[in-house]
Amino acid sequence: MNNSSSIASGPFSVLPDVPARAGAGLKAEHVEEILHSKANIGFFEVHAENYMGEGGVPHRQLGDIRDKYPLSLHGVGLSIGGEDPLNEAHLQRLSILNKRYQPGLFSEHLAWSSHDGTYLNDLLPVPYDEATLERVCDHIDRVQEVVGRRMLLENPSTYVAFEQSTMSEIDFISTIAKRTGCGLLLDVNNIYVSAVNHEFSPEDYLDAFPVEHVGEVHLAGHAPDEDEAGRPLLIDAHDRKVAGVVWKLYERLIARVGALPTLIEWDNDIPAWPVLLAEAAIAEQIMQKHGESVRYAANA
Repeated sequence: MNNSSSIASGPFSVLPDVPARAGAGLKAEHVEEILHSKANIGFFEVHAENYMGEGGVPHRQLGDIRDKYPLSLHGVGLSIGGEDPLNEAHLQRLSILNKRYQPGLFSEHLAWSSHDGTYLNDLLPVPYDEATLERVCDHIDRVQEVVGRRMLLENPSTYVAFEQSTMSEIDFISTIAKRTGCGLLLDVNNIYVSAVNHEFSPEDYLDAFPVEHVGEVHLAGHAPDEDEAGRPLLIDAHDRKVAGVVWKLYERLIARVGALPTLIEWDNDIPAWPVLLAEAAIAEQIMQKHGESVRYAANA
């Protein structure tokens, strides 16, 4: 993780790998202000599926940002956990995006979103059993082969559990990382959402997580709700500030492992740019509290 090689190809300035600083999700309505203000932020992350056309305003804006800031490319449509074979056309588009923008980090979700050629607008959970483990590992091997680089896999937020699961989520994710060589994207908000929904300790989960494989961290806001029995239910809404309890979990993580590239996710009810930048500043303060930013995500 102390690898700090530089990007040396593509039509952009030579940039370092994504630094162990706070970043933000790039939104079109913020681009002009970001560029005009020369925002002091570590990196920007974009959803790959928003840039799969060949040109137009989105690519022009992303090119302007990429020329000045490191990028993280986050996919949400591969259906890594799905029973269908991976969509090879989609995978080729991901490969093209990686070559075009040379992001320092590339990630996907542990979820499925397609079945029999039909794509669903959701990230659905998978059972933690041997059959699913083999399928997910095969899919990740294929992704890393086609894209030609290491992928990070994100832990999910879940609302149901499968009776057929034969291993814990942490054992499942740890085994995937060991078998495929992929890295992990640790979403701290997802830990807390799942912990409340399934009534387990988020601190115990975080302490047991295989942090040696983590290349990026996500933070986001969640929405409170309740289930049909009136029990607390949290929704991974990405529509508000990071909750105080999630900040405490994040500080627990950083105190343990040191600074890591940390993204503020805010995808719905998007605020003004200064609000998002202020959230990133909190993450920076926590990382600075626990020492210099000396860890870098590998540009594998």
